[in-house]
Amino acid sequence: MQTHQQSAVKVVHPTVALRAMGTRNWLFSWTDLGGRYIGIVQSLLAAPHQPGRLSGGCAAACREAYLRCYAMACLKMRLLLKPTMFALFIFIAANPHAVAVELDLVKTSVPVVLDSRLTIQTSTGKGDVPVHISRDWTIRQVDVTRAIILVHGWPRRDLDADEYVSKHAGKAALDTIFITPQFLIQADVTGHQLPAATLRWDLDGWKQGYDAQAPAPVSSFDVIDSIIQRLTDRRKFPNLKIIVLAGHSAGGQFVQRYAVVGHGADALSAADIHVRYVVANPATYLYFTDKRMQSDGSFAVVDAKNCPGFSNWNMGWLGKLPAYVAQPVSVDKLEKAYLARDVVYLLGTADNDPIADALGMSCPYKIQGATRYDRGLAYAKYIDFSAQGHSNHRLMKVPNVGHHAYAMYSSTCGLAALFDRPGCRLKKWRCTR
Repeated sequence: MQTHQQSAVKVVHPTVALRAMGTRNWLFSWTDLGGRYIGIVQSLLAAPHQPGRLSGGCAAACREAYLRCYAMACLKMRLLLKPTMFALFIFIAANPHAVAVELDLVKTSVPVVLDSRLTIQTSTGKGDVPVHISRDWTIRQVDVTRAIILVHGWPRRDLDADEYVSKHAGKAALDTIFITPQFLIQADVTGHQLPAATLRWDLDGWKQGYDAQAPAPVSSFDVIDSIIQRLTDRRKFPNLKIIVLAGHSAGGQFVQRYAVVGHGADALSAADIHVRYVVANPATYLYFTDKRMQSDGSFAVVDAKNCPGFSNWNMGWLGKLPAYVAQPVSVDKLEKAYLARDVVYLLGTADNDPIADALGMSCPYKIQGATRYDRGLAYAKYIDFSAQGHSNHRLMKVPNVGHHAYAMYSSTCGLAALFDRPGCRLKKWRCTR
């Protein structure tokens, strides 16, 4: 996943950037605030131009965009940044392909580890995961009626979406508790000298539901189960009505798979608490059959000889499944339960770059669609095709927004998905910003 603040210059080496803008400004560009404005400009520029295809050079395109209709975001940036810094921000925003491969960032230690710890206890062992909780959930919270769990992207750095969303939601967020877990890797534990009890996964393991590498084989899905267990305690949350599990990019992949195989739905049903899954701009989806959409819009079985691995977990049901997945596996039953769940696919119409970072370019990825946006549309049609129109799933399109968690969540449809706010038509498979 690539959030807006998690990019480093590829064509312009970081040392060159440092000389151009200064160390303090460079570091600022990696903060959530700096990244937020990069995301705003990227999203705005994506509207009149194809992402990464700005004709006439960056300077001309950015100047035209600035002069026409992007003064608000640019003005805010100018107030915050020096002229050189502002120019480089525009360069980065307008050239998403002039940035370092996301994998380079994913492998490095995160700059921030969340402030609190949640102990996850399972039959296979226990460990601690960093979390941020917007309220003290150890005491009774009578006014809380909604809980929103936000899952970060692949680089594990987009951690303050709760604050950003809360500001945009206004009064709708007053009765809400936000929980943000952070799934670390060994580099994070080493870099921050964290205790041995800290759970850590491999680069892809956490988003696919696999067990932690240490200190115990605890699934990343177990973390969500533990959070849900806390929230279903009626002594602490007597008036909780709904839990929203949302994730963007790799977090969206995580949420969609959890919606299929997660154990938390049973506990919520017993506690009479509704659950909604918001899947925003993931690179792939979990299919229940070997059928994929063809160029003519029909669905046909894919020949595994021509596309090896296309049906392996976490895009299908072959290969190594997480130990968390209940055995024996009945795909039909899981599909039936999934179709009955409240699932929202939140897609940015500008997340349409066919060579975007971390998109996946091999056959198993490409047969789901050319871009994240295409893949989301194809999966929505697949669900409609499989359910014959009878499902509780909805597709919400966010116009002119690309691969940016903050912009997606704070859009009209994003706020509708998270808070049931009006303004976004919640008609199946159709929604406008």
